[in-house]
Order: sequence, then structure tokens, then C-alpha cells
Amino acid sequence: MNNKFRLLILWITCFQFFSGSAQETNNYKAKLAPTPPMGWMTWNFFGTNINEKMIHEMADAMVHSGMVKAGYNHIMIDDGWQGGRDNKNNMIPDPEKFPSGIKALADYLHAKGILLGIYSDAAQLTCAGYTASLGFEDQDAKTFASWGVDYLKYDYCHAPEDSFTAKIRYKKMADALRKSGRDIVFSICEWGGRQPWFWAAEAGGQLWRTTDDIRDSWKSLMYNMEINADLDRYSSPGHWNDPDMLIVGLDGNKGPSGDLGGKGCSAIEYQSAMSLWCIMASPLIATHDVRNMSDDTKRILLNPEAIAIDQDVLGLQGSRKINTKTWNVFVKPLANGDYAIAILNKSNESQEADLNFKDLGLEGNFVARDIWQYKDLAEKSTFHALVLSHETKLLRLRKAP
Repeated sequence: MNNKFRLLILWITCFQFFSGSAQETNNYKAKLAPTPPMGWMTWNFFGTNINEKMIHEMADAMVHSGMVKAGYNHIMIDDGWQGGRDNKNNMIPDPEKFPSGIKALADYLHAKGILLGIYSDAAQLTCAGYTASLGFEDQDAKTFASWGVDYLKYDYCHAPEDSFTAKIRYKKMADALRKSGRDIVFSICEWGGRQPWFWAAEAGGQLWRTTDDIRDSWKSLMYNMEINADLDRYSSPGHWNDPDMLIVGLDGNKGPSGDLGGKGCSAIEYQSAMSLWCIMASPLIATHDVRNMSDDTKRILLNPEAIAIDQDVLGLQGSRKINTKTWNVFVKPLANGDYAIAILNKSNESQEADLNFKDLGLEGNFVARDIWQYKDLAEKSTFHALVLSHETKLLRLRKAP
């Protein structure tokens, strides 16, 4: 068989693999993650230092703090939960970290109105060197379903750099999840280097990382925002661009988020993080110690009007209309006809914002509601205000009567 014929066979196989059940795949993923997932993940604060007792405590704290009521209804266990495979090659949890097993943990969370997310990798080992799922996709998907798992973050450490292999590996796991007998949201995490916004939805993902891992710093926040900001055309209900977890409340604590200069942010900067993630219809996945939240962390993460912008059922990611050295301005149409606007001052000095809504394509007068001040502003066709350094003004505009 010559090389040209081999390539033809490979191309035909790939085409059939991706297009053969396209309608079935689209129907399946449309009912999952109709709005950006919300919850809490273990990684950025705890790394692999996790156990069932700590997760029970986090679940209790999420309920008592109001996080679950506000919409943060997932707990995602990241890397470090695995204990290898049994004599039938079924994946098992670490018996010291999770002595009661994952099924018991899922039952505990479900009883509190919290869904369970778990983690694996499209290779033989995870990023931290634990057992992963390559070659065991169907078996692992059935195991996860039997445990009551609701969400899978699927990483890409120790895997080839090309995008062709990534597409094949991710679709194999997506198909396995779809056949598992349980609805499981699929989070593709290959860090954006293979441009997943072009192919991840067709491969079966409900969300896909567009960026490297975020750190607890303004520089990292801006880096991830810049990548994600111009991908709005690829986002829609059931298909979300994911610029990584919220850093709100990490406060410079040691952990993976503290690597590479992650020394923490100010309250204004954390508030900007929340505003920007909401205007971009990003998943809202917190990762701080919920048991010890400051008043500022609660104020930022639990703002119902900001969350409503993120969770708007129209499902549009805000479009960046202005992008200068000082200013970023985003506009996000909302389901009831309102618009959300985010005005970011990237500079190191306070600046006067002087914005004409007409320049954003919005004609007429609007009542602007300041989301962080919880108050309506005067009916106008313009917005003028002092914006602090690294502050983001988040507004909801409704057409004046």
C-alpha cells in the first residue's frame, strides 16, 4: 500500500469518525450546559492535597455561605484523586484519600443539591502523574457514570502536540460519555494551543479551555482575558469558551495558582475578574478555600446581578468593541432585550471614562444599572465616570421608556 493510499484511508476514517453521528452528537450536547457551568474546583488552592473530608467541608461551606443558592452547584475534583486500577482494570480512588469511595461522595453532594465533577487525562498519566484514561475510555466513562459523576474535566498532559490526535482522543472520550447511560458535561482542557474553539464542539465538548492555567495575579488575568476576548463567535449555549478558573479569593495563598508569580490581587482586581468572566459568558468555577471567605470574596462571587449576566439564557459571549492600551469595552446582548457593558481600565492610573452608547452600536437613551453599586443611573445616551486603575465598571442597560 503506497503512502498516498494510506493517507486517503486515514482521511476517510477521520471524516466518518467526526461526521457519522454529527446530528446525534449535536442533540446530546445541546441539552448539557445550556448556561456556563458554575461551581468550585479543588486545584488552584489545594493541588493534589485533597480528601473526602475536605470536600465534605467544602460542600457544607458552599451551602452555608449561599454559594449553592447563588448557582455554584458543582464541586469538581481535579488531579490527585486516583488510586490506580483494580484487577479488572476499573479505575479506583485513592483508598486513603477517599476511603468511602466516589459513589458515596457523589451521594453526599447530590443530597445537598451539588453536582460532582471529576478529572482525567487523554494519556496514560495525568499532569501530576496519576492513572489516566487513554485506552480505557469506555470503561472509565461507565465507571464515572456508575459513581454518579456529572462533569468530567479531561486534561492533555503527556499527549502529542498535534491537533489531529487531540481531536481523536477527545472525541473518543466524548462518545464514551454519551454511551455511559448518564448525562456528563465534558470539559476539554488542552489549554488552547490547538485552537479548540474550531473543533471541540464537534468533538463532543460542552466547554473548552482557551488558555494556559491561570495564576493568582493581574498579569495572568489580563493574559487569559486577552486570548478569550476575541473568541465570542465560537460561544453559544452548550459551547463555552473557558479562560480557566476564577482567582477571586485566592489572596496570594500558596498552591498551583501561586506558581510563577501568583502573589494575589486587590479587591478591585478580583472584582474585575468576576466582571470580565461574566461579560464573556465564561464558566464561573471558584477555587479558593470556601471555609474561610473574606467579606470581599463573598461580595464579589455572590453578586446576583453579575451572575445573571453570565447565566443569561441567550448565551452570547460579550463582544469587545473597544480595545486600546487603556480601555477595553465589551457589549453583551441579553435575552430580555437589555445589554450588559463592561468597561475596563487596564492602566495603572485612574481614568475618566467618557462613553457614547451610540459608538457601541446602541441607539437612544438607556437607564444604566451599576451592577456593583446596585443602583440605577440617570437616563442617558452616554456614560461618564471615574474608573479606578484595574477596575471594571459592569453595567446593565435597559432602554429608556
